[in-house]
Amino acid sequence: MIPRVLTVAGSDSGGGAGVQADLKTMLALGVHGMSVITAVTAQNSVGVQGAWELPVEAVRAQYRSVVDDIGVQAVKTGMLASAELVEAVADLISGTDAPAVVDPVGVSKHGDPLLAASALDCVRERLLPAATVATPNLDEVAQLTGVRVESEGDLRRAAEAVLGFGPRWALIKGGHLSGEAVDLLTDGAEEHWLRAPRHDNRHTHGTGCTLASAIASGLATGLAVPEAVARAKEYVTGAIAAGFALGAGIGPVDHGWRLRAPR
Repeated sequence: MIPRVLTVAGSDSGGGAGVQADLKTMLALGVHGMSVITAVTAQNSVGVQGAWELPVEAVRAQYRSVVDDIGVQAVKTGMLASAELVEAVADLISGTDAPAVVDPVGVSKHGDPLLAASALDCVRERLLPAATVATPNLDEVAQLTGVRVESEGDLRRAAEAVLGFGPRWALIKGGHLSGEAVDLLTDGAEEHWLRAPRHDNRHTHGTGCTLASAIASGLATGLAVPEAVARAKEYVTGAIAAGFALGAGIGPVDHGWRLRAPR
């Protein structure tokens, strides 16, 4: 049986992030991807022109339809939009016997808000405690914890703050820092520092979605968290290096880079 991974996230009409990026990543990594759509966005390379969340009952029905019949080996969450959806999804993944990767999406690559301010407490109190791995970037760390990371030395303090909300592991993504791309993965007892060269490529739309989905794909195949994260980091680094121009703004990472290299 092919491992099955469920993404619970918003739709990106431009195809670079959201559910579209998640499913491309899962296909590239050899697992069967399934989806629960939480919101629909009108989105392209220059920004988000509109967003419409789905009713809670529609999200819950999609989730139960997949999990109760097909089953899952891992769940990944992305854009959840509102407090009501955050609470519903937290309840669903808490009741599912599978690891959960929570990407606490707050804003888009272009700075457009994708999570209501009123939902932040629910993310802290309900969603993060249900996570096997939480994968905030530095803006999301600041939004959730108030900790502002200015240098690599601040990553440990950020991880401690995120772990305080209850996820088993925190992956603090340092991609917004200068120098090499360094992330810190920790469960509070052990630390794993993941480093990769920084590629001079502005086309990085979908990076966070892609990384979280790659981690979930690794967990679904039975990898331990540190190994799943290390392999996901390698995959997303290659995808960033191969990111390509699309439209007039920021293009996506290349989810199929391994299929096209070398030529």
